[in-house]
Amino acid sequence: MGFRSLARSFVLTAGIATAATSLVFAQQAPAPAQSRPATPAPKPAPAPQPTPPATPNVEQVTPGQTQPPAPGTVRSNHGAWSVVCDKPAGASTEQCALMQNVIAEDRPEVGLSVVVLKTADRKSKILRVLAPLGVLLPNGLGLNVDGKDIGRAYFVRCFADGCYAEVVLEDELLKTFRSGAQATFIVFQTPEEGIGIPVDLKGFAEGYDALP
Repeated sequence: MGFRSLARSFVLTAGIATAATSLVFAQQAPAPAQSRPATPAPKPAPAPQPTPPATPNVEQVTPGQTQPPAPGTVRSNHGAWSVVCDKPAGASTEQCALMQNVIAEDRPEVGLSVVVLKTADRKSKILRVLAPLGVLLPNGLGLNVDGKDIGRAYFVRCFADGCYAEVVLEDELLKTFRSGAQATFIVFQTPEEGIGIPVDLKGFAEGYDALP
């Protein structure tokens, strides 16, 4: 599964939200009261007008200090990225990954861990992003690089340390990361509120080439 275009998802969601709101308000509108000659019935209160669905607003946060290093041995540093190696339990060889951990300076509760690794058979490349607990899972994880919308990936599972989104790092996206300056990952705390977390791509190409 890769990053999908955001535009169609927003349009479809907005259309469903409008139809559902109109139906609910139509059912709640009071029926006209019967008038009597002696006692006129009070006029029914006007039905509330449907509120148009809001366009999600993405707040750009400021990158702050990096999170504590992940378990394992740091083999090399490349700009904002590190090559970290560890030997999983039961494995015969070490597994290495290119990592960057970021905490927003003005939102210390919001942080991301971005991990790039190669599968054991070296045939595939994986992009894995760990987001904090409390993000809105159905909205997924948005991504743009240097202002260009890449699309959206969906969260696959959650653990005690956060929720993971994982996609195959296809050649086109890998090329974009290698040549880009800044990636922005977008998480949602409400359907209307997106938080953009910038990730520095300086050193990514050098770090990726250093992966065993």
